[in-house]
Amino acid sequence: MNTNHSTLWRITRGQRLRYLYAILAMAGTNTFMFGAPLVAKYAIDVVVEKDLSLAAPGLDLLARGLGGADPFLTYLSVSAAAAVLFTGLGGLCLYARGRFAALASEAIVRRVREAMYRRLHHLQAGYYDGADTGDLVQRASSDVETLRVFLASDVVEIGRAVMLVACVTPILFWMDARLAWLSLCLMPLLTISAYLFFTRVKRVFQETDEAEAAMTATLQENLTGIRVVRAFARQRYEIDKFAARNAAFRDHNHRLIKLMGLYWSTSDLLAMSQVGIVLFAGAGYLMSGTMTVGTLFAFMTYVAMVIWPVRQLGRVLTDTGKAVVSLGRINEILNETEESREPAPEQPRARGELHFEHVDFAYEPGRPVLRDISLHVPAGQTLAIVGPPGSGKSTLVRLLLRLYEHEQGSIRLDGVEITALNRQWLRRQIGVVLQEPFLYSRSIRANLGVGRPDAGERELLAACEEAAIRDSIERFPTGFEAMVGERGVTLSGGQRQRLALARALLKDPPVLVLDDSLSAVDTGTEAKILAALRRRKGRQTTLIIAHRLSSVMHADRIVVLDEGRIVQLGDHATLAARPGPYQRLCDIQGALDAAIQRDVDASGAAS
Repeated sequence: MNTNHSTLWRITRGQRLRYLYAILAMAGTNTFMFGAPLVAKYAIDVVVEKDLSLAAPGLDLLARGLGGADPFLTYLSVSAAAAVLFTGLGGLCLYARGRFAALASEAIVRRVREAMYRRLHHLQAGYYDGADTGDLVQRASSDVETLRVFLASDVVEIGRAVMLVACVTPILFWMDARLAWLSLCLMPLLTISAYLFFTRVKRVFQETDEAEAAMTATLQENLTGIRVVRAFARQRYEIDKFAARNAAFRDHNHRLIKLMGLYWSTSDLLAMSQVGIVLFAGAGYLMSGTMTVGTLFAFMTYVAMVIWPVRQLGRVLTDTGKAVVSLGRINEILNETEESREPAPEQPRARGELHFEHVDFAYEPGRPVLRDISLHVPAGQTLAIVGPPGSGKSTLVRLLLRLYEHEQGSIRLDGVEITALNRQWLRRQIGVVLQEPFLYSRSIRANLGVGRPDAGERELLAACEEAAIRDSIERFPTGFEAMVGERGVTLSGGQRQRLALARALLKDPPVLVLDDSLSAVDTGTEAKILAALRRRKGRQTTLIIAHRLSSVMHADRIVVLDEGRIVQLGDHATLAARPGPYQRLCDIQGALDAAIQRDVDASGAAS
């Protein structure tokens, strides 16, 4: 809770003056609201008693100054005008209060959204290993909206309730101390019930918010993978799973509604009992002649002014409970450890020489992924990395990019330890193409320009030519302006990989990493791409992670990983002739190729 308070204080910086203006406007609203019942009190007493001596001080002088054939009518006209004036001025102050509070809340929420978005971009990579995308979307949208509602109205409403109680109570005692004590007798019960409701509703809303996040995550996951769901005919299963999450959300909402219904009925009973007590006692005083009709009317009006805001405290506390939960969820992101965000310095382009020396790494303590990795890749050479799934191939790339920090050993670029290099500068020196590349829901041109927005048309075409994707792009009716859809859904798997490769080649980094990024490309196209990459030899260091022999056999050196260790290192000819994992890989792929060729020959002979 203290963390929430400090966060709330921090995020309101720069907008507190607007809230001060809103509070001053609220004070003006209350002041003018207090005036109207007093004017009505004196006017009613004048009418009932037919005695102008009971007129409100000041208004009677104004009425006499205006003159008129009927002094009573003149006074009532002046009183009505005064009441309208007070109401109008109160309305203006109410508008000012709402405007200042809305401007402040919108500015704060905009800052919070941007702060969350920045933080999400700079969180450590390990955070996303256990994060749920749907839950993060929920925090950045629904939770922020809950906070906005609280800042826009509830903060001021709490101040209004406190101010009304503080200002009206002395007026009640001034008008009639006996009724004042009676009017406040049930106020502690209203306050206690509101507090108990707040403590309960906060926990229930936490559960409701988490249930909504789980439902949102299921929806987001299914929309993203809708083709997989249909391909495996899993619609019924996924619909049932969503229905279960939706039912859980509904059940939590029902609990929230029941709590609110219980509170509203209890608070209504207490509020109306309070009004009834005051009205019953006031009627007795009126009949005994110790209170005037005008005084009772004004008193009842002031009691309503106090009771209804206190009753509304339940709604305010509901929103406050929601805001506390939402702010806590927002806070979890804002307080997460992030990568350093120092600006990239102006440094010359890297040459691309890489050193790995005795590198160890584990995602979880006691479960090492890399063990004593030592490699040297001279600038401009190509290193291929092969090995079974889970052997640590992709982890090497993540360490090189400083998505994770290695625990022991040293990783150097051009002789400099990468932990001493600026992250942004380091990542600009490395182009990465993943097996499942991410494409934005934009045009092909916009996706190509992600790594280098200022690239010219000639450079763009050259990169696409090297990636063997230019012809495919030009077959689209709108060419490079064609939209690829969310995650490149309008493209085939091979086209997505080649477009991602073209994007990396356009960036022209000193170090290029291909992480099984040609797995969906046919062998003929793969040969063209690899030939183009070989022409870059000498000006670009290349790391190729692959399972196909055709992808790695032309590398200067090949390293074979198994269970996080280097088990073989050499060129293709050397490793293929030496008994070991690489030779077995060659034998298996050779046998598969031979079997496929026999099937092709047999099909040709049969036809």
